[in-house]
Amino acid sequence: MAKDVIVALDFPGEKEVFEFLDLFREEKPYVKIGMELFYALGPNVVREIKARGHKIFLDLKLHDIPNTVRSAMASLSKLDVDMTNLHAAGGSKMMAEALTGLTRPDGTRPLLIAVTQLTSTSQETLEKDLLIEKPMEDVVAHYAAVAKESGLDGIVCSPLEVPGVKARLGKEFLTVTPGVRFADGDAGDQVRVTTPAKARELGSDYIVMGRPITRAADPVAAYRRAMAEFVG
Repeated sequence: MAKDVIVALDFPGEKEVFEFLDLFREEKPYVKIGMELFYALGPNVVREIKARGHKIFLDLKLHDIPNTVRSAMASLSKLDVDMTNLHAAGGSKMMAEALTGLTRPDGTRPLLIAVTQLTSTSQETLEKDLLIEKPMEDVVAHYAAVAKESGLDGIVCSPLEVPGVKARLGKEFLTVTPGVRFADGDAGDQVRVTTPAKARELGSDYIVMGRPITRAADPVAAYRRAMAEFVG
């Protein structure tokens, strides 16, 4: 079942972020804070946006040795975000340590999901640059299985890979899917893309949309269109 549209706040600074959020007078969109914004403004921007009542997906894609990732996640757990992530390529031990670090003393924690393969990665890139000769669908399914075995809540993947992941790992294993554009929009630098309506049909739990909403002539209308097509 479709759960929500997450809006990627891919802005260079605080002024642009809050001008965008101020457009929403009736809704409080679920938002994604990525590297660009977090590295520019630090954890305070997370606190400020959370104080406004938004759910937050902190998209930093941690990928390091297990001990470092555990310590980093312990720091992130204090920010009260709703979801964060790491690269599944870091392996099962790194993912298990991440969960340990993310879990607070009272047992609560944000959702933790794993990036399988970036939606900008093509089959050609997989084979030529990464020396992975398996089909993309098989690679994503394997990374997803390792993530689930490590105790994670779900994965980031293309909507096109969702049916295979759900069939193998169950409907409760979350799929957070970027690479979503409106039918009449530009694909940008994404390779494995689809529309909000198609993502819903394929079984995505969350879709992530940035430029089709943030750079729209009317961002609020674009957000409402995405919600209507994906959530209904």
